[in-house]
Amino acid sequence: MFPTTVIKLIPFIEAIGIIAFCVSGFIRAQQHKFDPIGVFIIGFVTAFGGGTLRDIMLDRRPFFWVEHEAYIIALFVFSLIAGKTLHFMRRVFSLKSMLVADALGLSLFTITSTAVALDAGMPYFVASMYGVMGATFGGVIRDVLCNEKPLLLIDSEPYATCAFAGAWLYLILMYLNVQAILSLALGSALVFVLRMASIKLKWRVPSGF
Repeated sequence: MFPTTVIKLIPFIEAIGIIAFCVSGFIRAQQHKFDPIGVFIIGFVTAFGGGTLRDIMLDRRPFFWVEHEAYIIALFVFSLIAGKTLHFMRRVFSLKSMLVADALGLSLFTITSTAVALDAGMPYFVASMYGVMGATFGGVIRDVLCNEKPLLLIDSEPYATCAFAGAWLYLILMYLNVQAILSLALGSALVFVLRMASIKLKWRVPSGF
């Protein structure tokens, strides 16, 4: 079991990840010219899809978005004004800033999902899979609803690979009895650094066999 302070910290960390993923979902919905309801749905599944699937498989209740209704209300209100808001954001923030936000969401959700699975008694490899799933599956649902090929299935530019590496660093540190909060921080940092490096250096994973 994890220290109480770490368990209390996980919802806060996931909240930051939710905001980051929400923005990417809104941008994708706007690219497809969805109406406000469509924007809300795409933003919702991007932000909560992976964590919800994780919690269903681990039989965790209540879901994060049920327990924290304010996030759903904020998401709904923002979806109504997303068109003008995103236009403003694109003028103020560069594409690089959006990629940084997405990488941040990926890093945070990877480690919190791995931590939650490990705390539920899952074996290490299974816990790492929960970490990857919790961080990426919201994007899979988003891409399917947008009638696009899921990026997770064509990971030529490392995405899930970065999550997998960070999850395993976290697991190794926990196995070595490194302080839980430090393990969370280092695992998240590795995911973030690898993802940003893959974008800047244009790393590619060989596709096909």
